[in-house]
Amino acid sequence: MTNNDIVQKLWNLCDVLRDDGINYSDYVTELVLLLFIKMVHENTEAGTLKKHPLPEGCRWSDLNSKSGINLLNNYKSILLALSTGKRLEADPKEPGKTIEVQVHEDQLISAIYADAQTRLREPRHLEQMIKNLDQIDWFSAQKDGLGDLYEGLLEKNAGETKSGAGQYFTPRALINSMVRCLKPQAGEVVQDPAAGTAGFLIAADSYVKQHTDDLYDLTATQQAFQKNQAFVGVELVPGTRRLALMNCLLHGMEGDDDGVVHLGNALGDAGKNLKAADIILANPPFGTSKGGEASNTRDDLTFKTSNKQLAFLQHIYRNLKPGGRAAVVLPDNVLFEAGVGTDVRRDLMHKCNLHTILRLPTGIFYAQGVKTNVLFFTKGSVKDKFQSENCTEHVWVYDLRTNMPSFGKRTPFGNASLGFTADCFGQDPHLGAFEKVYGDDPHGQSPRIEGEYSFDAERVDVAATDENLGVDEQLAHSRWRKFSREWIREHKGDSLDISWLKDKDSVDAANLPEPDVLAREAKEELEAALSELDALLKALEGAV
Repeated sequence: MTNNDIVQKLWNLCDVLRDDGINYSDYVTELVLLLFIKMVHENTEAGTLKKHPLPEGCRWSDLNSKSGINLLNNYKSILLALSTGKRLEADPKEPGKTIEVQVHEDQLISAIYADAQTRLREPRHLEQMIKNLDQIDWFSAQKDGLGDLYEGLLEKNAGETKSGAGQYFTPRALINSMVRCLKPQAGEVVQDPAAGTAGFLIAADSYVKQHTDDLYDLTATQQAFQKNQAFVGVELVPGTRRLALMNCLLHGMEGDDDGVVHLGNALGDAGKNLKAADIILANPPFGTSKGGEASNTRDDLTFKTSNKQLAFLQHIYRNLKPGGRAAVVLPDNVLFEAGVGTDVRRDLMHKCNLHTILRLPTGIFYAQGVKTNVLFFTKGSVKDKFQSENCTEHVWVYDLRTNMPSFGKRTPFGNASLGFTADCFGQDPHLGAFEKVYGDDPHGQSPRIEGEYSFDAERVDVAATDENLGVDEQLAHSRWRKFSREWIREHKGDSLDISWLKDKDSVDAANLPEPDVLAREAKEELEAALSELDALLKALEGAV
């Protein structure tokens, strides 16, 4: 049984939960509260979980040995005990009375189960879930890693719910590709200020483990650093942070007393207090700050803005160590927004070497139509990591958007199963071509040559834009081009919305009729439609 089979089997348990009035949006939280207890049991049995065991009375064996209303009541008391660290028990000295007993003092377990409550009302549904979880081939799951199984469930949830944070669930293939490009090393601090379910942090951890024989090449001190200090994230939503903490722990990532992912707002004090990082990987939330917990209250960011991505971008390039590197997913508006947007982009190119932009296809996120890019940059210049002005000399752009397939469930983007060995680099069916021209240097300083013609680029029409003025005809059809900092300043006004290929579905504004002609045609079509409605109404009235 493969992990995909197990994920589907777990997902099918949703039918049980729906019978108890629990919808898709609450399903994963409800399932993982129970699933985590089971996974800790399996990890403990296999000897892979050395720290953070669940306390006596709160383990899997305390659930699968009970039935009926006793099972449901016991499960509710277990969740409360895991959350608070305390449990009510019969007072041995005074029959009929209860006393509060401390069952654990593990801050991480308390954080994972903070305010955890089940919405199950029928004991038989809980019994059925426990029975189904016991029937899964956990030996097969162990071979692929319980953490990978858990991630598969999270991705399944993001694809099905299509609402809230799931709209912008970062595709696993893209996460892995960004990590392969930045090549995190043991001893480096990796940060994600918008951690979600910790996908970037876990991928970075997996990269390091694959290049250090699962950390066995490191000293005991170095291993402890990797488990407890190397990765840090911030997540605003408590429920999402719960998923992230479980995800990290199942991957052997423990973090500090509050876990790898801290609860808070990176655009508030939680972000202001983050220490500088060697690497930042992120896909900040889209949209604008509208007050409340998610609002931007940072007083240390130079350019005030309600645009969350522009605020996150400022945090990221300011929070890098000198010579530190970042890869950040950002929507198109960050590349062209005027005013504060222009100020932030100029500041970024001053303080960092913005060496690469990857224009992503539309449709790879679960929110349809979202146009995004990945910006790769290094703090400082190529020659001096402490330089803070004029650090960007050239920006390389790879167009993976124009005339690309419409991605979705039927046409998946990339290969999520590709890992982090040298053999995996450049092998992704969609991102591999970009990885090859990006090169082996994580700072984007490998020798580069313009001209890359994957995905039938030579057959793509060329747009009549400044990007193609005086450019060789063949190079104009390339997906891989270089633009100087001076050209960006003079021709784009420091906009980074750089494109030169023409999508087959795009409309050429230069060839459109005059506005008055378009307006007249629209009016005539509307009048014709109204006339048809009038005729239909008369026919209906005559039939009555």
